[in-house]
Amino acid sequence: MSDARPEGWFDAYLFDLDGTVYLGDELLPGASELLADLRARGARTVFLSNNPTRDPAMYVAKLERLGIPVDPSEIVNTVVSTVAWLRSEHPGATVFPIAEAPLVRALEAAGIRVSEDPTEIDIVVASYDRGFDYRKLQIAFDALWQHQRAILVTTNPDRYCPFPGGRGEPDAAGIVAALEATTGVRCSANMGKPDRIMIDAVTAMLGPEVRSVVMVGDRLETDVRMAKNAGISSALVLTGDASLADVVRCEPHLRPDFVLDGIGDLRPRSTVAAGLSHA
Repeated sequence: MSDARPEGWFDAYLFDLDGTVYLGDELLPGASELLADLRARGARTVFLSNNPTRDPAMYVAKLERLGIPVDPSEIVNTVVSTVAWLRSEHPGATVFPIAEAPLVRALEAAGIRVSEDPTEIDIVVASYDRGFDYRKLQIAFDALWQHQRAILVTTNPDRYCPFPGGRGEPDAAGIVAALEATTGVRCSANMGKPDRIMIDAVTAMLGPEVRSVVMVGDRLETDVRMAKNAGISSALVLTGDASLADVVRCEPHLRPDFVLDGIGDLRPRSTVAAGLSHA
């Protein structure tokens, strides 16, 4: 496609997962080799995901099945960021999670009180929940509209979760839309890309000594926008959601610094020209 490779290596690489490192249950070409190169160089790697239906241990297991060893501390997804935000910003709050088991388990493990009683719910967390039903909608409605005591937040702003073969399924934005439409309450915080809560979780992990960082992902509205919000470099790979046509059509301030056919093209131009995998 284009030779928009970086000029040099970065201190840290933030990787989206689905559509960037793997697609469904298949590792994408070049992912294993690139990650081995980065680790050999001592670069920091962090894997980010807006998907709250898995916890870090589940991501570690999947990546290891695909041949990529990962430490749980390298995983930051919306289970991690949601728990961290609730503990920091709303200690002692009672939460009603419209969510799947990994997030519910993480909340309970962190000592965050979970309830289905609308009279005591302080925060409704709308998440990617394939068990969403009218009962959950009613509980949230009562807490938000009838008792007017709760705030509405979401784990992630994604409209759909992409699957291989051009398929997908509705994501958290559909549940947020249902609650906003029925209660008139606006969602007041997002725990995932591209918002500040996720950025802060990552920067706290990296520390001040990490100076050059690149966010690598397949979505303009989450991955690239997060990089722009954080003031770091951005690389869009064309192996997932976005196409080159999307880049051409997008607003200039949202255009990524690098547009690559795949994750393997993150190697600097000079390294590739020299025919070397390790610089």
